[in-house]
Amino acid sequence: MSADLMNPNVVMSIRSLEMRAKLVVDGFRTGLNKSPRHGFSVEFSEYRPYAQGDDPRFLDWKLFARTDRSYIRLFEDETNLRCYIVLDISRSMSFGSGDYTKHDYARTLAASLAWLLNRQGDAVGLTLFDEHVRTIIPARYRPGQLRRLFVTLEEPASGLSTNPGVALEDVAQRLRKRGLVILISDMLAPVPQIGDGLRLLRGCLHDVVVFQVLDPAEKTLNFDGPKLFEDLENGQKIFSDPDTIRNEYLSRLDAHNRAVQAECEAVGAAWRQLITNEPLELALAEFLQARRQRRR
Repeated sequence: MSADLMNPNVVMSIRSLEMRAKLVVDGFRTGLNKSPRHGFSVEFSEYRPYAQGDDPRFLDWKLFARTDRSYIRLFEDETNLRCYIVLDISRSMSFGSGDYTKHDYARTLAASLAWLLNRQGDAVGLTLFDEHVRTIIPARYRPGQLRRLFVTLEEPASGLSTNPGVALEDVAQRLRKRGLVILISDMLAPVPQIGDGLRLLRGCLHDVVVFQVLDPAEKTLNFDGPKLFEDLENGQKIFSDPDTIRNEYLSRLDAHNRAVQAECEAVGAAWRQLITNEPLELALAEFLQARRQRRR
């Protein structure tokens, strides 16, 4: 299936966020339809082929019109799920070693997930945060909601520091019934802040999916020669040679990431690290797999 995945550079070259999301989701569904293994080694739980005796009321006629194949929607009892996408817009998200930033990649992922959830009949909301909660769109399923989300996601990553715990606590107060929370962030924040927010949500029986978005350069520190590095969130500058500090940097980054993953696993939250040069369809596959495992 790797040849069928969309190059992120191609996706990010599209100016319209709405068109990006549609391209990613449609490409993902096309890949699922083409693959006898349902693509990406993930069973697409929301549909299965129609079989004799199935209730025709659950046929997806739009999918039939596009593919000329008959599929039954599953889990109809779980539609109208209330979902909040919680997106980090702190300045660290504005870093990018290539033609686009972590924020560009993250908001495209957020838009794609919103499109997918909306098409499944789920109510989707959005929270933007840095060190504080900046924007809140309550979870709704109604005409115009998806467009409102896309417009809001166009806002730049202008916040200062990051505090995911504050945003997760706010969402926990808003979700009165069991729902789904999707956190998208580089997770470059104190681990206890992250853990406290996750435990609060899971204590309220909400399902949680965490996407940690990192730039390839952050994972390797591959820069040529000495550089002046600037912390985007506090303005601190350090002149250093990457070859000299790389081993210690990678060791500390790995320890932090493993601690974040451990916090997620400890409370039963799904965690996936995404590098911005990876196809976005992989994130959708991870998301559907996490929901499938939770249903089991």
